[in-house]
Amino acid sequence: MDKEALTRPPEKDSVAIEGDMETDTLARQRAELAAIIARHCTADGPSETPIPGVTLFRGSTTAASTCNVVPSVFAIMAQGAKRIQVGDEAYEYDARHYMISSVELPMSSRITCASGKEPYLGLAMGIDPLKLAELTAALPPSRSVLPLDRGIAVGSLSTDIQNAALRLARLLDTPQDIPVLAPIIEKELLYRLLTGPLGARLRQVVATGSHSHQIARAIDWLRGNLDQTASIDLLADLTNMSRSSLHHHFKTLTAMTPVQYQKQLRLQEARRLMLLEDHDAATAAHRVGYESASQFSREYRRLFGRPPASDVAEMRQN
Repeated sequence: MDKEALTRPPEKDSVAIEGDMETDTLARQRAELAAIIARHCTADGPSETPIPGVTLFRGSTTAASTCNVVPSVFAIMAQGAKRIQVGDEAYEYDARHYMISSVELPMSSRITCASGKEPYLGLAMGIDPLKLAELTAALPPSRSVLPLDRGIAVGSLSTDIQNAALRLARLLDTPQDIPVLAPIIEKELLYRLLTGPLGARLRQVVATGSHSHQIARAIDWLRGNLDQTASIDLLADLTNMSRSSLHHHFKTLTAMTPVQYQKQLRLQEARRLMLLEDHDAATAAHRVGYESASQFSREYRRLFGRPPASDVAEMRQN
């Protein structure tokens, strides 16, 4: 063997080379996406965009935790990191991952990596159940029965998913293209999600007769009837499930029991009524089904960390 061969660095195999190329592509896509979000979302907090269903996010601090009821959504970040709490479970993701939720979920979230110089920058796209069902019907049927999974998951980004999200964000710089191109790119992004590693969760919820689809009907009822007691018998009849099956599958999908889920929906709606419609705590509590003001105040403080009046005052000040 000649001296040149002895000193020459070992050649990478084709798999390693492809992996490096994909990493470089993801990094370039991520840098461009961060620049677009930074241009169009200049203040901390969410920013609606001209693209239907697409919201941008920016955050410069890691101190505050927010509580929201989040609909079915795809979320990606170009910079920073976040921690999400659903029930007793925590999910952490950063710019190398994406998050999907297949059903509406009450959750709390906190940015865990951000600064004024390098803020958290994110993009979210709501997932339309009708569009999801139409696209799922056009795909080859699954050969196996899909097991019920949690309605939220975090997965590693692929170049295909990130590229579709990036092209959607690029439309913000050419708003005249949004009416024609946004629906096309949205459909492609949904396709990439459905055929990706987390796609089974999205298929479940639109598959008629699946447990996810049945629980989604119960969630719809709870959302539309906040002032009524969550009767397990009523929900079981609505979903055509036994009481034990309903309880088990509801908690599997949402990480909460139906009663816990309804409680979070009620408290979130009461908070909205006080903050945006200027209701006092007693009126808001009554509107969402609470008969005891003391119970409402106690549960509100447990979820949001402060009594209703001081919490709303703090939010208005901020």
